[in-house]
Amino acid sequence: MTKTVIIGTNHAGIAAANTLLDNYPDQEVVMIDRNSNLSYLGCGTALWVGRQIDDYQGLFYTNKADFEAKGAKIYMETSVDRIDFVKKNVYCVQQDGKSFTESYDKLILATGSRPIAPKVPGHDLPGIHFLKLFQEGQAVDAEISKESVKRVAVIGAGYIGVEIAEAAKRRGKEVLLFDAADRSLPSYYDKWFTDEMDKNLVDHGIETHFGDLVKEYKGNDRVHAIVADSGEYQVDMVINAIGFGPNAELAKDHLELFPNGAYLVDRHQQTSDPDVYAVGDCATIYSNALEKMTYIALASNAVRSGIVAGHNVGGTPLESAGVQGSNGISIWGLNLVSTGLSVMAAEKNGLDVKYTDFEDLQKPGFVKGENDTVKIRIVYETASRRIVGAQLASKQDISMGIHMFSLAIEKHVTIDELKLLDIFFLPHFNQPYNYITMAALSAE
Repeated sequence: MTKTVIIGTNHAGIAAANTLLDNYPDQEVVMIDRNSNLSYLGCGTALWVGRQIDDYQGLFYTNKADFEAKGAKIYMETSVDRIDFVKKNVYCVQQDGKSFTESYDKLILATGSRPIAPKVPGHDLPGIHFLKLFQEGQAVDAEISKESVKRVAVIGAGYIGVEIAEAAKRRGKEVLLFDAADRSLPSYYDKWFTDEMDKNLVDHGIETHFGDLVKEYKGNDRVHAIVADSGEYQVDMVINAIGFGPNAELAKDHLELFPNGAYLVDRHQQTSDPDVYAVGDCATIYSNALEKMTYIALASNAVRSGIVAGHNVGGTPLESAGVQGSNGISIWGLNLVSTGLSVMAAEKNGLDVKYTDFEDLQKPGFVKGENDTVKIRIVYETASRRIVGAQLASKQDISMGIHMFSLAIEKHVTIDELKLLDIFFLPHFNQPYNYITMAALSAE
């Protein structure tokens, strides 16, 4: 028997555990997590807080009993105090203070990410919340449910910030959305797309403060104001959604790290210690668009990395296919999806790129009913002409189209190969001169 210890039981750790338990009967699997629950889909928190779904129960897709039924030993509400990488021992402390040690043959680190929390004055005041764990979602929901909470400040206009701003507004709150960047969603979309989202937010009553850095929180027994570059604002609650960084404290002095502090892994998810693997948001991942290792914290990436690590630990050599960082967001019916690199992200990473844009109705103009405009941008490398990114926006559900672009990036498809791609036409779905085809044909 080979004993594998997995530290962390959210998406990446769960995927690794399931892979080992379902495919390798010679594996003894031990799972350890400091939380009281596992498998929480944090991306659904805003849907629950905004009452777009009935409750949070469906946001959990597995539980401790499921793994015990498969033969795993699982410790919840248990912290890992330290790891002896020479003796291969994991030293644990349970919530009641009891200590114990687990030895390992192989170790999988799946410790995830943690919220970025700038230590500005007043950062520790009550009434300032984060959104990562289920318990934090519960706390935010409980606060928003109070009639005394009327004005909510959201700090950070990335995915989580924009989604929770919508949720709070749906609950009847005044919402102020702050970001030091000059627009929302700058990590995944170019300005042509975020201008539309920014207008969507304002049209639905969100007070946006872009290019406005929050420098201080004020209050006595709880936060009652924030101070930003543009002035002081009275608020009853703050939700911090600035972003996340890798949670790589346990092994930072033993393993090789990426510049941002994540565990540096190869395409087998193996770290600089051959008996230690790292998966999910605590580790790097290979970008097919950049053609090198990078850091992209997404649940979908976490699941894939866990599967790859599980097979390699189990004895089946498997190399990651790499990722594109495919993602999407839907706010008051405006859908944005992207994969790979935006023009801004490509240039920031030193890639010389060009792009092609097109905008048209989803279906022919004679089609009655839902038929909204679709915007598309395809980003491609100047020299090789390989596609390195794509973005789409519409009130139609255009989400499935981004999967094709994800595969195109992975397979190094060029913009020229896309020009005459066999795309079917039927008025119920699209136009004879499809916006994908037209964007490709319009490329320089």
